Amino acid sequence: MSKHHQETSAPFVERLIFNNRIVVLLLFSLLTLFFGYQAAQVKPDTSFEKMIPLKHPYIANMIEHQNDLPNLGNTIRIAVAIKDGDIFSTEYMETLKRINDEVFFLPGVDRSNLRSLWTPNVRWTEVTEYGFDGGPVANRPAYLSEADLDELRENVLKSGEIGRLVANNFKSTIIDIPLQEAYPNPENQGELIQLDYGDFSRQLEEKIRTEFQGENPNIQIHIVGFAKKVGDLIDGIIKVVMFFGAALAITFVLLMIFTRCFKSSITTLICSVIAVVWQLGLLRTLGFGLDPYSILVPFLVFAIGISHGVQIINGMAIEYTGADDAQTAARRAFRALYIPGIVALISDAVGFVTLLLIEIEVIRELGIAASVGVGVIILTNLMLLPILMSYIGISRKAVERNRNLANRPQKLWLGIAKFAHPAVAPISVVLAIIAFAFGIYHGKNVAIGDLDPGAPELRADSRYNLDNQFIIENYSTSSDILVVMVKTPAERCSAYETMEAIDQLEWRMNNLDGVQSAVSLVTVAKQVIMGNNEGNLKWQTLSRNQDNLNNAISRAPSGMFNSACSLAPVMIFLDDHKAETLQRATAAVEEFAAEHNTDDMQFLLAAGNAGIEAATNVVIEASQTKMLLTVYAVVILMCLVTFRSIRAVLCIIIPLALTSVLANALMAFLGIGVKVATLPVIALGVGIGVDYGIYIYSRLETYLRQGLPLQEAYYETLKTTGKAVTFTGFTLAIGVATWIFSAIKFQADMGILLTFMFLWNMFGALWLLPALARFLIRPDKLRS
Repeated sequence: MSKHHQETSAPFVERLIFNNRIVVLLLFSLLTLFFGYQAAQVKPDTSFEKMIPLKHPYIANMIEHQNDLPNLGNTIRIAVAIKDGDIFSTEYMETLKRINDEVFFLPGVDRSNLRSLWTPNVRWTEVTEYGFDGGPVANRPAYLSEADLDELRENVLKSGEIGRLVANNFKSTIIDIPLQEAYPNPENQGELIQLDYGDFSRQLEEKIRTEFQGENPNIQIHIVGFAKKVGDLIDGIIKVVMFFGAALAITFVLLMIFTRCFKSSITTLICSVIAVVWQLGLLRTLGFGLDPYSILVPFLVFAIGISHGVQIINGMAIEYTGADDAQTAARRAFRALYIPGIVALISDAVGFVTLLLIEIEVIRELGIAASVGVGVIILTNLMLLPILMSYIGISRKAVERNRNLANRPQKLWLGIAKFAHPAVAPISVVLAIIAFAFGIYHGKNVAIGDLDPGAPELRADSRYNLDNQFIIENYSTSSDILVVMVKTPAERCSAYETMEAIDQLEWRMNNLDGVQSAVSLVTVAKQVIMGNNEGNLKWQTLSRNQDNLNNAISRAPSGMFNSACSLAPVMIFLDDHKAETLQRATAAVEEFAAEHNTDDMQFLLAAGNAGIEAATNVVIEASQTKMLLTVYAVVILMCLVTFRSIRAVLCIIIPLALTSVLANALMAFLGIGVKVATLPVIALGVGIGVDYGIYIYSRLETYLRQGLPLQEAYYETLKTTGKAVTFTGFTLAIGVATWIFSAIKFQADMGILLTFMFLWNMFGALWLLPALARFLIRPDKLRS
């Protein structure tokens, strides 16, 4: 058949691309310049609201009443500690005052609700023979004399803040800083500026920790809170760039080993980098940034690009044996691979789109970023790469080496081809059934949510978690707070019926396993009523006299009830934020609410960091199965449309399902919970893993249609596509395995899980697919 006839009979897409190569390359060049400019402007972008499920009833309740809940939402806590001595010294109080003033003017701080020993809203109260007396804890402009410091000590002891704002050992105090998600622009009060967590965290480090610890070695600063945690994640993830460099270097070396051709290796690498540039540029064009989770997606895009690029290069090397020139080889390779390649990539992209089912914005943006990246690879690695290779070609040595390998038996592939042998296939199937049973049995132990104290996204020895440990060890109140909002009509939060119900809730929660203590308006009212009765302990109870109750709550500190007396929070301090603790606490509150809610009084969940995590866990647990089923449904549908055979679909999907089941078991063994960071791994692993089966089955079916017996057809498949699939599996795994060394623990967890899934998906496709084909595929039906 003449070259001209081959070209005119080629598929339309092939003719469109290869007959207009110069135009296509010019278009790609212009788009790369545009997206490169856009990509250079991508910045870290995150917010408190993006990382929580805004539509969950708990979060809806919190947002509805957030103006009535100061210091219970997005807050930062700075513990200022003194190494030698205690807080009752001129040196310490002056330093604390300066830090307080510095923090006060940081952008995004809710200044009216800032709390420390130096703010007027932190007060002391005592009962005297004349009644109640009180005032601000720090009531002097400076503490220079021993008498002043003794007075300060007395005020602190009478403030009720020991264990909260003041450490139990009097060697540190806390500055409690509520934040505003958006704050007025100082230069234009009508304009709101979004809080930049990365910049805010850097200012805390530079203006607070570094400056004050540097000028006074006796002072130690500890900072915790959502904004600081996200800031530390952003700082750690910026360092991830070095992992990208390592992945580039490792991938290039592996490409050289695989192709033995410098120019095809460097071209594949460049096309994959272009895919990353396009992806970042498109995200910027669409108005997205990179948050701590989606910043990992460019790594995946690069790795997926390499995997599909290798298929093209491998296909060209095979086609060179019967081609006259590079363009013919490129066209034939494109013709053989563009359909399975597009099917695999569309399966990946649609699989990632299923992440949009999860009502947490940060996961949805990760899904969008991954889908955009995979869509770009269709253009850069399935179209641009063959066009470039049609000019560049493969080195003569690499072609000769490939011809020599094709003409002699290859022991490795002959050995692996035995998985399709009639005697070996049943053993493989039995082993797969045992592996399924093992994975399902152990996988049921996977927990939902965080399993570690502090910030599980960071290493246990990270600065943030060490700061958090300091606060846990030196203060009575936990940093894990579940807030129940008691809603009443205006002026009814102090009614005896309301107060008595809150008292019952407090008693029930104080006796619940995992709860440290519970504090509310009732706690304060009982103390005031006791004080009004000469401090007699038997009066530490609720009065049925409404005037007494109204007088009692009038002395409550800010935040115990709102200005309309229609909302009173109950703060429940938990031992930790493990999923079982949160589930136990929220279940107890919901049970209580079901018993006591009326038209005039509702117990609403939930605010506080524990309330947010509880809502997040509920959403993730509900979404996990739905997302997994949707991913598999999409992949099955794509395979069914492509191969038009349920038997073929089973051959591709069963190895994929085995990997998912075993990955669940691995998570249980390693103590990794299903949470915001790990849930997307399920979709990513399935979406990318299906590529192996699609490429192998597509080539296997071609040889079976030619009349080859299954084992021989599989051997021929391994010599061509199998070689590329094996290389791809190891390349993907090695690329993400570098994440394991990240300072960010959730990135390390993702690295472990994706490495396992990429390797097992590859192994499953090479081992289990031919065994299943032995039972499911009928070559005579294919030939007919």
